[in-house]
Amino acid sequence: RRFSRCPAITLLDVFQLHARRRPHQPLLRFQDEIYTYEDMDRHSNRAAWALSRRLGLQSSRTVAVFLPNEPTYLWTWLALAKLGCPMACLNCNVRGRALRHALEAAQATLVLASPGERGTTGSSGGVRNMGGLWSP
Repeated sequence: RRFSRCPAITLLDVFQLHARRRPHQPLLRFQDEIYTYEDMDRHSNRAAWALSRRLGLQSSRTVAVFLPNEPTYLWTWLALAKLGCPMACLNCNVRGRALRHALEAAQATLVLASPGERGTTGSSGGVRNMGGLWSP
């Protein structure tokens, strides 16, 4: 019954519902930090604002995300979902030809990466480093 709804209920819809109902409830524990729904909503709103205002990111533009498994990954995903941008998830352990292939297959117009991932595609990767934001 849930799947037949039009429009469909997305994970973003579920997140936003929980953020409204239980803003102070823990959502994520990472190392010694605890992030509530409110924290993640605030971080993702800031990220969405920066992506849209500072980079001019528009709905339906695919963004490749090359981030390690940390809270930034979650609020980046939420920010992109709020903007209506498909996210191509890149494995941050992949390098060289496999990474170039994943980038080409994603047909992303922007690559978001953590500072620790800079320069991993090399000069022939076809990706320009912009301080954590890469552009094909």
